Amino acid sequence: MTAPALSRPAVGSRWPALIMLCLVQFMLVLDDTVVSVALPSVRDDLGFSAAGLAWVVNAYFLAFGGLLLLSGRAADLLGRRRVFLGGVALFGTASLVCGLAQEPWQLVAGRFVQGAGAAMASPAALSLITLLFPGTEERTRALGIWGGIAALGGTLGLVISGALTGLTSWRWIFLINLPVAVLALALLPRLVAESRATRRARPDVPGALLGTGAVMALVYGLLAAGESGWTGTGVLGPLLLAAVLVLAFMVVESRTVEPLVPLPFLTFRIRAVANVMTLLFSAAFYAMAFLLMVHLQTVLGYGPLTAGVAYLPYGAGILAGMWLSPRAVARLGTRRFLVLAFLVSALGLLLLSGVGPNDGYASGVLPGMLVTSLGCGLSLPALAVAAVTGTTGENAGLGSAVFSSVQQIGGAVGVAVLVAIATRRSTALADSTDPAHAATEGFSFALLIAAALLALAAVLIPALLRDRRPAG
Repeated sequence: MTAPALSRPAVGSRWPALIMLCLVQFMLVLDDTVVSVALPSVRDDLGFSAAGLAWVVNAYFLAFGGLLLLSGRAADLLGRRRVFLGGVALFGTASLVCGLAQEPWQLVAGRFVQGAGAAMASPAALSLITLLFPGTEERTRALGIWGGIAALGGTLGLVISGALTGLTSWRWIFLINLPVAVLALALLPRLVAESRATRRARPDVPGALLGTGAVMALVYGLLAAGESGWTGTGVLGPLLLAAVLVLAFMVVESRTVEPLVPLPFLTFRIRAVANVMTLLFSAAFYAMAFLLMVHLQTVLGYGPLTAGVAYLPYGAGILAGMWLSPRAVARLGTRRFLVLAFLVSALGLLLLSGVGPNDGYASGVLPGMLVTSLGCGLSLPALAVAAVTGTTGENAGLGSAVFSSVQQIGGAVGVAVLVAIATRRSTALADSTDPAHAATEGFSFALLIAAALLALAAVLIPALLRDRRPAG
């Protein structure tokens, strides 16, 4: 018995569907970073300890990154629209819980459920877009918009957090999600037909449990490393467990008739390279966003609202890159364009790493911010297109989940490693210079490493990626 494939809606109705899916993705990615500026207010209002406060951020990362693979495969088997709507409903409910929280544990629990809802909705949304726009040119344009909006959400989370925290209350950073969730639940069933894999496979329960456990252990270990360094048992234990679970996952998948993640899917060249490059890209940009917001508030002395407004040009640069990306890919090809986009991103990070402690916003931060944001807007849409190349109605959800999971893991790696490097650099210099110089040196050193990572990626792309038309 076969399930219905995705019906072909009229061309005019696909674009409203894309807008709605992009709006939800904007909301999901925004919640990666939206709490960053509001954390001091949350701490004072609810009485968080220093260790507990970190879990307002980490609970979302852990659930989002850990449950993506399982949710993406569930979307393929159970129905992409169904899983998407279920995820949006769960996310909206959890946002209400977060906004009304009166105790620390209530907020942390709400953030974990938010991440679970995001893990359901995000890969389902990307797979729906992939199937709604099957042609190469139209898919490139649609995924370019989706990828750019996702990048914009991750950046504007800091802006929106600063504005809402400064003007109203930190609770509104969560309550603002409710209208978007309600709108999606009301409109999307009218815009997109249900779709699922036509071949009804038996669920790979052992693979799902091992894969989910491996990702969650990895993300937990990386987040713990960002707090306490790399040598504690709270870090090494989860990372070792993740390695063991990955090995067990590979053994189980090699012996399973219907594996959760088939080996040929992972070894498809253009998707494999795109996901590796996305890991490096996400590590650099998540860390940059965190470090730059800290620099604006600690070295330049900006309050939450002013820091949020100072970030607005970053959004403009992303929009410009997002507009250019699909046009440039069509002209240059994926390989050459990604090299160019990563070099622009590396140049922007290099400019930011040269900011001195006495440099102001306009003369010091803004030029590097604009170049970096342009590179981000150029890169992410092209990476999204490459990461789902060759996916079909049978595995579109899985392809989307792998890409989204790599983004979350990359972000966790970047924040854990580069922020820790910046902190140690600043601490080492604290006794020999003033606090502003020490903080700036740590900021600059971490961004220099991030720029080197993207430059390395730009060198590797021509050797690993080929502009050949995929076989499917």
